Amino acid sequence: MTTEAKYVLEVIREFDAPCEKIFRAWTEPELLKQWFTPRPWTVSLAELDLRPGGASLVVMRGPNGEEFPNRGVYLEIIPNEKIVVTDAYVSAWVPSEKPFMTAIVLLEDIGGGRTRYTWQALHWTAEDMETHEKMGFHEGWGKAADQLAELVSGI
Repeated sequence: MTTEAKYVLEVIREFDAPCEKIFRAWTEPELLKQWFTPRPWTVSLAELDLRPGGASLVVMRGPNGEEFPNRGVYLEIIPNEKIVVTDAYVSAWVPSEKPFMTAIVLLEDIGGGRTRYTWQALHWTAEDMETHEKMGFHEGWGKAADQLAELVSGI
C-alpha cells in the first residue's frame, strides 16, 4: 500500500510470522518494550490506549540513562492489518508543540504464515524527513525490525 504523502521514509520486511503476532508486538506494552528500540537502547515505559483518539506514550532510554518520551495519539487501528499513530497530538486532541511525523504500520498476509511488514514515517516537511534520516532512521528501524522478527518467532 502506498501513500500520496511527499515526505515518507519506510522500512519493508517479510517476516516468517503471521500478522497477528506482529500486531501483538506493536500493541501489547510488554512485547513492545522488548523490540521497539535498537539495542542497547530500551523502552522504560509503554502506555498504549489502542483506539482512535487514544494516547500513546513510549519512553525510550539510552545507554547512559537519558530518556526520550514519545507522545502521540492513535488515528486508526485495524486489528492485524494497520496502525496509524501521530505525534501531532499529545493526548486526546491536544496539539503537540511541534508535530514531527505520522507513523503507519501495515501488515499484509502473504501466505504460509508469512507477513509483509511496512513501517512508514510521514513527515510534514522535507526538513523533518531529512532530520529523521540523519537521526539514523534506516539503521535504527532496520535494527528494530530485526529485533521484532526475533521476538515474533518465539511468541
